[in-house]
Amino acid sequence: MLQYLYLGRIPYDEALAIQQELAALRLANRIANTLLLLEHPPVLTLGRNAKRENILVSDELLAQRGVTLHEINRGGDVTYHGPGQLVGYPIFDLRSLRSPKGGYPGPVDFVRLMEETLIRLCAEHGIQSTRIPKLTGVWCAASGNAQRDRKIAAIGIHVSRGIVTHGFAFNVATDLEGFRLIVPCGITDRAVTSLEAELRLSGSNRTAPSIEEAAHQAARNFGAVFNEQVLAIESLDTLRTHAQAAQ
Repeated sequence: MLQYLYLGRIPYDEALAIQQELAALRLANRIANTLLLLEHPPVLTLGRNAKRENILVSDELLAQRGVTLHEINRGGDVTYHGPGQLVGYPIFDLRSLRSPKGGYPGPVDFVRLMEETLIRLCAEHGIQSTRIPKLTGVWCAASGNAQRDRKIAAIGIHVSRGIVTHGFAFNVATDLEGFRLIVPCGITDRAVTSLEAELRLSGSNRTAPSIEEAAHQAARNFGAVFNEQVLAIESLDTLRTHAQAAQ
């Protein structure tokens, strides 16, 4: 079983504390694999491979704009989170999952599976997306009026004792100006996009879903890709109560 919890918009440090709490509960086998889905106020995060020069503005300017900065232990370089972006933190035990190759997936296999869930989420809205070799994430390929590949989702995870934390950031209706503060993921020759921007570019009359709608759609696609029944959890307190009962 895969359970998921939609938390709405919460500060980054609060989400980080929740991840740490749930990772400990998952390691103790007191909760099932749990996908946290949420949205952040404007924040920059620097992964283990991040270079400070990929932040293009001063700390003072970030503070003036209300953008916080966090150095964290996920893989990858620097990325931006903000309103209009769906963030997913899968607190999964890799040893509980089955790989198509046999055995359980390693970290790279897990990232590929997450990419697949987001490719399917794009397809649900009529947007074609893909992977690019050696560039983790989900991309909309150059075509027509769009001369460059465009990144719609960033992915970076951390695995400790088999437990995954951190995850993905999928641009639904994000203000893409926020990415001008950085060199996104350290990649200089490709653009960043959103589901809203791609729908507009395609000439579709569809509108981007709300973050909550996108969260439920993402959870459903996680269930399909990981071949698990999906269960919505009402609240964090409900999840904690379940964990307490499992002691």
